[in-house]
Amino acid sequence: METNFSVQCPYCGEQIWMEFYPEDGSQQEMIVDCEVCCNPILYEVTFKGEESNLRVERAQ
Repeated sequence: METNFSVQCPYCGEQIWMEFYPEDGSQQEMIVDCEVCCNPILYEVTFKGEESNLRVERAQ
């Protein structure tokens, strides 16, 4: 199961690494500022069985 994710900032396009842990819940949501442009990014991760899925978008 993937817990380390490489994503692209939806604002500046910079590559960012994030890590999420299944023991913190099967569905997680977090807003974190981009390390480069400092804009807020919404991360939504879902763990189901051996699968993980991450959705990234600009935070409102």
